[in-house]
Amino acid sequence: MLKRSKFLWVLLVGALFFSLLVGCSDTKTDEGSGSDSESDGGSSDEGSEDDSIDVGIILPTRDEPRWVQDEQRFRDAIADSDYTTEILFSQGSSANELQNVETLISRGIDVLIMSPHDGDAAGAAAKAASMEGIKVISYDRLITNTDAVDYYVTFDSFAVGEAQGQYLIDNTDGSGIPLYLYAGASSDNNAFLFFEGAWSVLQPKIADGTFVVANSSAAEELSSKNELTRDELGQILNQVTTNWDPNEAINKAQTHLTSAGAELKGDVAVLAPNDGTARSIADTFSSDSEVSSYIITGQDAEKASIQYIIDGKQSMTVFKDVRRLVEDAMGMAITILDGSDPETTGSYDNGAVDVPALQSEVITVDQANVEAELIESGYYEASEFTGLE
Repeated sequence: MLKRSKFLWVLLVGALFFSLLVGCSDTKTDEGSGSDSESDGGSSDEGSEDDSIDVGIILPTRDEPRWVQDEQRFRDAIADSDYTTEILFSQGSSANELQNVETLISRGIDVLIMSPHDGDAAGAAAKAASMEGIKVISYDRLITNTDAVDYYVTFDSFAVGEAQGQYLIDNTDGSGIPLYLYAGASSDNNAFLFFEGAWSVLQPKIADGTFVVANSSAAEELSSKNELTRDELGQILNQVTTNWDPNEAINKAQTHLTSAGAELKGDVAVLAPNDGTARSIADTFSSDSEVSSYIITGQDAEKASIQYIIDGKQSMTVFKDVRRLVEDAMGMAITILDGSDPETTGSYDNGAVDVPALQSEVITVDQANVEAELIESGYYEASEFTGLE
């Protein structure tokens, strides 16, 4: 009886030991799997963790509808190919951005598409990818001050500003028209390009007296100069920046109108950098009884601003069809993966090199063509708006 009990005890210990060995092996496998996507604000990948990824995509944040929509558009754009993608979000953090790129490098990507949170800070992430032989495509926003960028896919930012400025010229009459200038964030390279494009067409009309700058002493001092240096553009932007923030736009507009005399009111023209700031500035100007009328620009064709245009509260917007931009970026990536050189239409100086670029067209939209460009094209549904005929 004692021998049998001893035998059973040895058997039990052996079984327990074998169970522990199996458990340790399973734990080690789990540590090697799983994704960092959740912690980095990323999306789940296509395929298992052991599968390599062809195209890695980094987008700046999940907190803006534009980028969430881009995520699905990118997936749709690659769906009919034999290639795979993983999309991660940096959530407004350059540290997350670098970590996300390192994650994608470990997954074996051959092409990186990145829209940087901060153009300068993104240089380190681009360099890490480039050193591994990965082709880097800067998407929508330019990665600056590094030679580690192979291509740039963007809307023609200079043309956006040109379209805004030209609209103000084409839709005002007379001379001595008060012109209020506003810009995006001075930390955003695109903000410089937008303003530079607008200035290129507005400056001659400022110089000849058609417009009178109402809210920037720097712009007044530079009014005789059509081509401005980066520093000179910066002087103006520092006075009229909205930082892309509608609330800051309201504060600036209120300050400018409070300090403006009657000669700088009446019928006015307003260069607003995008739709969010345009609506805020428009509301502020419309509440000033000394402003008889205003022509105001915008960009992005945001749904709320399309309703403002229909209602006559915003004059125009520059429509940048992001569906086309996504198709261009993914098409470029697939061309690279297929072993060919992608098409480019221009280049941008990022502070270190001239980056070959593929530029998508922009379209001016106002009351006259809003239905044709945005409803009939399928970008929006007519049922999303009121007041359409």
